[in-house]
Amino acid sequence: MRRPGIALAMALLCLGVAWAAPQPLLAVASLAMALTLLGAMAIAALLAIWHRQRQRHTLAMIDACVAHDAMPTFVTFVDGTIRTRNKAATRLSAQAATLAAALERNMASPGAVLLRVQGRAMSDGRASEDVVSRGGHTRITAHMLDDTLLLWRFEDMTDRTPAARGSIALPLLTVGRSGTVLSMNEAARRLVGDRCKSLDRIFPDLPVRPGHVQKVSAADGTIDCLVAQSEGLAGRREIYLLSPPAGSTESTPPDAFWDMLPVALLRLDARGHVMQANRSALELLGRDGCEGIPLSSLMEGLGRSISDWLSDAVGGRMAQRSEFLRLTREDRDVFVQVSLHRAGSGDSAVLVAVLTDATDFKALEAQFVQSQKMQAIGELAGGVAHDFNNLLTAITGHCDLLLLRHDQGAPDFADLMQINQNANRAAALVGQLLAFSRKQTLRPEVLDMRNTLSDLTHLLNRLVGERISLSLSHDPALHAIRADKRQLEQVLMNLVVNARDAMRDGGEIRIETENLTLEAPANRDRAVIPAGDYVTVKVSDDGCGMGADVRERVFEPFFTTKGVAKGTGLGLSTAYGIVKQSGGFIFVDSEKGRGTVFTLYLPRWHDADMPARPEAAARPAPIATKPAEGVILLVEDEAPVRAFAARALRLRGYTVIEADSAEAALTVLKDPELSVDVFVTDVVMPGRDGPSWVREALQDRPSVQVVFVSGYAEESFGEVQRDMPNSVFLPKPFSLAELTDTVQQRLQ
Repeated sequence: MRRPGIALAMALLCLGVAWAAPQPLLAVASLAMALTLLGAMAIAALLAIWHRQRQRHTLAMIDACVAHDAMPTFVTFVDGTIRTRNKAATRLSAQAATLAAALERNMASPGAVLLRVQGRAMSDGRASEDVVSRGGHTRITAHMLDDTLLLWRFEDMTDRTPAARGSIALPLLTVGRSGTVLSMNEAARRLVGDRCKSLDRIFPDLPVRPGHVQKVSAADGTIDCLVAQSEGLAGRREIYLLSPPAGSTESTPPDAFWDMLPVALLRLDARGHVMQANRSALELLGRDGCEGIPLSSLMEGLGRSISDWLSDAVGGRMAQRSEFLRLTREDRDVFVQVSLHRAGSGDSAVLVAVLTDATDFKALEAQFVQSQKMQAIGELAGGVAHDFNNLLTAITGHCDLLLLRHDQGAPDFADLMQINQNANRAAALVGQLLAFSRKQTLRPEVLDMRNTLSDLTHLLNRLVGERISLSLSHDPALHAIRADKRQLEQVLMNLVVNARDAMRDGGEIRIETENLTLEAPANRDRAVIPAGDYVTVKVSDDGCGMGADVRERVFEPFFTTKGVAKGTGLGLSTAYGIVKQSGGFIFVDSEKGRGTVFTLYLPRWHDADMPARPEAAARPAPIATKPAEGVILLVEDEAPVRAFAARALRLRGYTVIEADSAEAALTVLKDPELSVDVFVTDVVMPGRDGPSWVREALQDRPSVQVVFVSGYAEESFGEVQRDMPNSVFLPKPFSLAELTDTVQQRLQ
């Protein structure tokens, strides 16, 4: 019972009701409630007493165990207040009330370190961290005893480091984000001759280059040191200085220095065989030993012979000292940056190779290259789609003109229909390219996914066949979304077809929809999903699944695991483009042999979310037979498209004035006696584009209607079109009926 006062008040209230209740049933119920509350309070009180006794017993046992421990040990509350301490901790600080105050003399800003360790301990039950204190290296360990108490131990690690063996001390600097030297151990002070506060006092030639030999301002003059660096917490760095002690040769690093460095090092002979590897190098290579093994057997990917590279390094002919290579490990892909440094001279010359794990760097580089490649393919797809749309407009348009002169009984009618149908197939493929590049024209509308899937179920059942069952599951209170229904149906069909192809022996495809609210932004697959309300659509199967290598490339254009002539590789990339252009997200979860789940996140639609859109050209009704009247100024730089459009409009009865550029159109409009009813203009043309010349022409002719046509997406100039309320957009390729009916609607 977290609030016994409230429980007691409720119990007394129930007793009062039982005493004054006019009905026996109500009195019995109230009395039972009061007894239940009093019993619960009694149990809670007994549990609290037991918990306190158990806590006191636990603390007494801990006090007895650590009383004579040589390590300082504290028991604190979660707020840092000291509950108890052993004798070693008392010698460290007997008067301090908090743990941070007890450590102030031996550690700079202990509060931040304690907070980090305590946070991890409260999450995992135990946490530790090695820090550099005034007395040397200290390991701080925290254990959670219960929800309110922590056990802290402070272990001196100075005598346990490899540097202490053989009376050899490795110079160590702890450096902050700004380059300030926060601490120096005794070996570093002896080497430099003083306590320094900035790196420029130690390194004459900044910046510090880990893995390289640099000049160091020592007490007896400038010396060469091999610099090693490890990253610490909170942006700190630990810099180690490896300088051969007196009496050692330059080609023979001391074993104590060599093995203790937190940087992977290899010593190679002139032939490129490994003479020695330190512990960090063996861990990075994934081996127990590698002495006598050629470097070319340990790594690959230089682009030329590794032996030639090593020969250039030995001979001093190497312009670039570091290269990125891939280790020949079988368990995982590891990339390293290898820096070579020559030591010794003549026949005794050897190479010191410094290995730096560059796996994360190469992964980021691969992601960047992939994004650049996808962007280039997207721009290429948009440009190719524009040119194809012009060609397809001319093909389908002239085919429509021929069909006007041939009835179904004509010998050429079937051939013309074949041309028309294949042109429409080509237009659909161009639409896929535009969807992938996210440059297609969407016609969003408010949708209920339950109705959309219901309309699509019959077609989906025909797609999956008889051996595969299709099940639908909906959230009964599913929110509405706003998307292009035709394009969203294309996404769902692509996902269902892929699920069908993954289950060759049959199975079940499940489509589930539900509402999802994200209280905070969510990170998934290098994407950030903003907080808000979403409708999720999951398409899952029990098929063969995908490995990590396929899963990472599944949305790439033209990537497919199907056989030759069984897929274009555009299905999922098209789905990705449609979903992203609709403001949503799509993710894939899959494992080999465990099926696949595609999840769509589509933003919930609110009334206030719907922007004002320019008017769109409606799909045409059957072409009218009554001749039309009106003057049309047709501006199109592509001669075949202009010829078809002019003939189509003249056949409908319009008077058509042709212009092959914006400048020619403005010249025609200089005649004040000329009356024009509709401008039909391409958007992208050499010289001035469509919107710019139309804006100038409308200053003198504000009542003229405008029809913009383009092979690019409407969104590419949507902001410009919004300034022209008397305009519509007609995407290419368009048919004869679509063009003439759109013009007729403008005139009406």
